[in-house]
Amino acid sequence: MSSSRRSTKRTVLQRQLRQLSRRMIFGTLSETFRTCGQPTCRCHHGGPKHGPHLQISYRGAGGKTTGAHVPAAIGERVRDGVAAWQRFQVVARELADLHRESAWAVHRKAADRR
Repeated sequence: MSSSRRSTKRTVLQRQLRQLSRRMIFGTLSETFRTCGQPTCRCHHGGPKHGPHLQISYRGAGGKTTGAHVPAAIGERVRDGVAAWQRFQVVARELADLHRESAWAVHRKAADRR
């Protein structure tokens, strides 16, 4: 890839990272279905359980995994934030690969001049 194409690609990727960073949320999501505390409820007698309840898990203080219930009112925002975090990682990797290619290209040019 030419130097100018790398530069253009780098600019595009950096713009994507900035946009994603505004909404990303670190964590993974899971949905759970539960039984309630009412012994006569259908969920205790073969009926459908209550849910889905959205949970987010993430690495907290000291590297320990922790989590929290996600209120339904912000469920879509949290889903979007976690998806943005996952996309951010992909774009950051692509940018890092581009930087590596650029470093090698500079090295090759310098070696060719010798």
